[in-house]
Amino acid sequence: MPARTTRQEARARIFAAFSAQLDRMIPEDESVPLKGATFADFEDQAEVLAQTALPVVLEERAALESNAEVEAAGRCPHCGSEGAYLEKEVTQPEVRSLHGPVVLTRQHARCRSCGGSFSPSGSGWGIAGGGSADAACTTGKDYGNQPINLLPVS
Repeated sequence: MPARTTRQEARARIFAAFSAQLDRMIPEDESVPLKGATFADFEDQAEVLAQTALPVVLEERAALESNAEVEAAGRCPHCGSEGAYLEKEVTQPEVRSLHGPVVLTRQHARCRSCGGSFSPSGSGWGIAGGGSADAACTTGKDYGNQPINLLPVS
Protein backbone atom coordinates (compact mmCIF):
# COMPACT_ATOMS: atom_id res chain seq x y z
CA MET A 1 0.00 0.00 0.00
CA PRO A 2 1.96 2.99 -1.22
CA ALA A 3 1.78 6.60 -0.18
CA ARG A 4 0.60 9.09 -2.79
CA THR A 5 3.73 11.24 -2.47
CA THR A 6 7.26 11.19 -1.10
CA ARG A 7 8.40 12.95 2.03
CA GLN A 8 10.64 15.23 -0.04
CA GLU A 9 7.73 16.24 -2.31
CA ALA A 10 5.45 16.80 0.69
CA ARG A 11 8.04 18.92 2.49
CA ALA A 12 8.68 20.98 -0.65
CA ARG A 13 4.97 21.72 -1.10
CA ILE A 14 4.58 22.62 2.60
CA PHE A 15 7.63 24.90 2.55
CA ALA A 16 6.39 26.59 -0.64
CA ALA A 17 2.95 27.30 0.86
CA PHE A 18 4.42 28.59 4.12
CA SER A 19 7.12 30.63 2.38
CA ALA A 20 4.64 32.32 0.04
CA GLN A 21 2.51 33.45 2.98
CA LEU A 22 5.52 34.49 5.04
CA ASP A 23 6.75 36.62 2.12
CA ARG A 24 3.38 38.40 2.13
CA MET A 25 3.52 38.95 5.89
CA ILE A 26 7.23 39.77 6.24
CA PRO A 27 8.76 40.50 2.83
CA GLU A 28 12.43 39.61 2.51
CA ASP A 29 13.11 42.91 0.73
CA GLU A 30 13.84 45.53 3.42
CA SER A 31 12.54 48.33 1.14
CA VAL A 32 9.01 46.85 1.13
CA PRO A 33 7.04 48.25 4.07
CA LEU A 34 5.42 45.88 6.53
CA LYS A 35 1.63 45.86 6.56
CA GLY A 36 -0.44 46.55 9.65
CA ALA A 37 0.02 48.86 12.59
CA THR A 38 -1.55 47.06 15.53
CA PHE A 39 -1.07 43.73 17.19
CA ALA A 40 -4.55 42.76 15.96
CA ASP A 41 -3.31 43.37 12.39
CA PHE A 42 -0.33 41.08 13.06
CA GLU A 43 -2.65 38.41 14.45
CA ASP A 44 -4.85 38.65 11.36
CA GLN A 45 -1.80 38.21 9.13
CA ALA A 46 -0.63 35.21 11.16
CA GLU A 47 -4.13 33.70 10.92
CA VAL A 48 -4.07 34.02 7.11
CA LEU A 49 -0.68 32.31 7.10
CA ALA A 50 -2.04 29.48 9.26
CA GLN A 51 -5.25 29.09 7.23
CA THR A 52 -3.22 28.84 4.05
CA ALA A 53 -0.27 26.69 5.16
CA LEU A 54 -1.80 24.27 7.69
CA PRO A 55 -4.32 22.69 5.27
CA VAL A 56 -1.38 21.95 2.96
CA VAL A 57 0.39 20.23 5.88
CA LEU A 58 -2.70 18.09 6.51
CA GLU A 59 -3.16 17.22 2.83
CA GLU A 60 0.47 16.19 2.50
CA ARG A 61 0.43 14.21 5.74
CA ALA A 62 -2.64 12.29 4.60
CA ALA A 63 -0.95 11.57 1.26
CA LEU A 64 2.02 10.07 3.13
CA GLU A 65 -0.07 7.42 4.89
CA SER A 66 0.84 3.89 3.89
CA ASN A 67 -2.77 3.27 2.85
CA ALA A 68 -3.24 6.56 0.98
CA GLU A 69 -3.49 4.45 -2.15
CA VAL A 70 -4.45 0.79 -1.88
CA GLU A 71 -3.96 -1.92 -4.49
CA ALA A 72 -6.93 -4.06 -3.42
CA ALA A 73 -10.32 -3.23 -1.93
CA GLY A 74 -10.08 -5.61 1.02
CA ARG A 75 -13.05 -6.98 2.94
CA CYS A 76 -16.46 -5.33 2.62
CA PRO A 77 -17.33 -3.52 5.88
CA HIS A 78 -21.05 -4.05 5.18
CA CYS A 79 -21.22 -7.84 4.76
CA GLY A 80 -17.67 -9.06 5.38
CA SER A 81 -17.31 -10.49 1.88
CA GLU A 82 -13.91 -10.68 0.23
CA GLY A 83 -15.61 -10.04 -3.13
CA ALA A 84 -14.99 -6.30 -3.19
CA TYR A 85 -13.21 -4.52 -6.02
CA LEU A 86 -11.71 -1.08 -6.55
CA GLU A 87 -13.67 1.27 -8.75
CA LYS A 88 -11.74 3.37 -11.26
CA GLU A 89 -13.23 6.58 -9.88
CA VAL A 90 -11.05 8.51 -7.46
CA THR A 91 -12.55 11.60 -5.86
CA GLN A 92 -11.04 14.53 -4.03
CA PRO A 93 -13.60 15.62 -1.45
CA GLU A 94 -13.00 18.82 0.45
CA VAL A 95 -13.33 18.21 4.18
CA ARG A 96 -13.31 20.59 7.12
CA SER A 97 -10.44 20.38 9.54
CA LEU A 98 -9.68 22.50 12.56
CA HIS A 99 -7.45 24.55 10.25
CA GLY A 100 -9.80 25.05 7.31
CA PRO A 101 -10.80 23.14 4.20
CA VAL A 102 -8.57 20.24 3.18
CA VAL A 103 -8.75 18.33 -0.11
CA LEU A 104 -8.08 14.60 0.25
CA THR A 105 -7.82 11.97 -2.46
CA ARG A 106 -10.18 9.05 -1.88
CA GLN A 107 -10.45 5.70 -3.64
CA HIS A 108 -13.77 3.90 -3.90
CA ALA A 109 -14.65 0.23 -3.73
CA ARG A 110 -17.82 -1.78 -4.30
CA CYS A 111 -18.85 -5.19 -3.01
CA ARG A 112 -19.97 -7.82 -5.52
CA SER A 113 -21.95 -9.65 -2.84
CA CYS A 114 -24.07 -6.90 -1.29
CA GLY A 115 -23.51 -3.98 -3.66
CA GLY A 116 -22.32 -1.73 -0.85
CA SER A 117 -19.77 0.98 -1.51
CA PHE A 118 -16.96 2.10 0.76
CA SER A 119 -13.56 3.71 0.85
CA PRO A 120 -10.91 1.00 1.14
CA SER A 121 -8.45 3.26 2.93
CA GLY A 122 -10.96 4.03 5.65
CA SER A 123 -13.12 6.88 6.79
CA GLY A 124 -10.47 8.48 8.97
CA TRP A 125 -7.93 8.53 6.16
CA GLY A 126 -5.71 6.58 8.49
CA ILE A 127 -4.97 2.94 8.99
CA ALA A 128 -8.25 1.05 8.73
CA GLY A 129 -8.88 -2.64 9.06
CA GLY A 130 -10.23 -3.46 5.63
CA GLY A 131 -12.12 -0.24 4.96
CA SER A 132 -15.03 1.70 6.30
CA ALA A 133 -18.54 2.13 5.06
CA ASP A 134 -19.28 5.46 3.42
CA ALA A 135 -22.18 5.89 5.82
CA ALA A 136 -19.64 6.21 8.63
CA CYS A 137 -17.40 8.70 6.86
CA THR A 138 -17.91 11.50 9.38
CA THR A 139 -16.02 9.82 12.18
CA GLY A 140 -12.27 9.43 12.08
CA LYS A 141 -9.69 7.77 14.26
CA ASP A 142 -9.52 8.53 17.96
CA TYR A 143 -6.56 10.74 18.85
CA GLY A 144 -6.23 11.26 22.58
CA ASN A 145 -9.97 10.81 23.22
CA GLN A 146 -10.75 13.52 20.64
CA PRO A 147 -12.21 12.02 17.47
CA ILE A 148 -11.15 13.67 14.26
CA ASN A 149 -14.29 14.55 12.29
CA LEU A 150 -13.81 14.86 8.55
CA LEU A 151 -17.06 16.32 7.33
CA PRO A 152 -17.61 17.05 3.66
CA VAL A 153 -17.92 20.77 3.00
CA SER A 154 -21.39 21.62 1.77
